[in-house]
Amino acid sequence: MADPMYVTYHDEEWGRPVQGDDAVFERVSLEAFQSGLSWLTILRKRENFRAAFDHFSIPKVAAYTEQDVERLLADAGIIRNRAKIEATISNARAALDLPTGLSELVWRHADPDAPVPRTMADVPAVTPGSKALAKELRKHGFKFVGPTTAYALMQAIGLVNDHIEGCVARRSR
Repeated sequence: MADPMYVTYHDEEWGRPVQGDDAVFERVSLEAFQSGLSWLTILRKRENFRAAFDHFSIPKVAAYTEQDVERLLADAGIIRNRAKIEATISNARAALDLPTGLSELVWRHADPDAPVPRTMADVPAVTPGSKALAKELRKHGFKFVGPTTAYALMQAIGLVNDHIEGCVARRSR
């Protein structure tokens, strides 16, 4: 049986459009932290992440210092991975430098005409769009944003709709 937290996330949040620089930055950051872990692990710690990273305010996170890195490494409520913490701070700094903002950059890669998956086997891990998004993010200095992570982001914030055919969440989106 699926965890109720995961079911609620799937039914009410995953795949629904998310816009705004800080909101998209949060999702980029959480997808990077999820890399190699279960998404449920991240969901269970999401409120802790929000508190620890100033609700993913790009200007606030971009101003973090080595003291903040040490504070985050000591925070048992989040994933304490130095590379991922430092990437999040670096990504905030990169986001500040984007001429049109993070949300607009990411949403340029939306694929509303992606085929409707009939089964879970039809849901790709990587697409040409996720490769292009990852490449563009890396070009601007982002870290922990490979094509698989970029595709998970695209799914999570509604750039593609990978709810399978017949899924109640697909119809209510």
